Amino acid sequence: CNLALMTLGALAVRLMAAVSVPLVAVSAALWAQHVGVGLLNIVRLPAWLAFTLTLLALDALVWGQHVSFHRLSFFWRFHRVHHADQDIDVTTALRFHPVEIAVSMLIKVAVVLALGAPVAAVLVFEIALNGCAMFNHSNLRLPLMVDRIVRLLIVTPDMHRVHHSVHAEEHDRNFGFCLSIWDRLLNNYLAQPRDGHAAMQIGLPEYRNTGPEQLGWSLRLPATPLQKRPEMTLAS
Repeated sequence: CNLALMTLGALAVRLMAAVSVPLVAVSAALWAQHVGVGLLNIVRLPAWLAFTLTLLALDALVWGQHVSFHRLSFFWRFHRVHHADQDIDVTTALRFHPVEIAVSMLIKVAVVLALGAPVAAVLVFEIALNGCAMFNHSNLRLPLMVDRIVRLLIVTPDMHRVHHSVHAEEHDRNFGFCLSIWDRLLNNYLAQPRDGHAAMQIGLPEYRNTGPEQLGWSLRLPATPLQKRPEMTLAS
């Protein structure tokens, strides 16, 4: 009973963070609209076009940021906390070091201000981003045919699970959270893990222990030495 209550409490805190943090980007969009800064507040486009371009731009931003957090060693120190999880489920979508969350939000706010993003588009994107992240980190298994169709546009759980493989050549693929098109356009898409989904191992090979289950260990992880990894390059 105590353990169950503790688990529910921790999940509630994580869900509150998932709701409150995105409001920062929405507030930035409101401010940009109020003072008239940003590209889309200067160059007037039809509302539907500005809305669509904002959604695409923000999703591309998240994809590019995700790639950089793998490629740049300073950011990889923090992003390891996410990848150290050895059992993917919905809570994995919320498992990020606080520093990574803060940096990600600062980058997003800067882009929202520069773009002059419509408030409605930012709100819809934040809802979609959190929903898609929970969906593609879930242990849901879609029927094969359904999965093949959905992943033509949207990242599915099986597609994203490849990204959490212990093999570096696999977790340096499939970076998308919402749209799968960026990985496909840059030939950075991997359909299936080499060991198959039933046999593949999740996590980082150097942290196959109980450490990732501990809060203190996760908060301290960025300060620990980096393991030498194979050079990551985007496929061409």
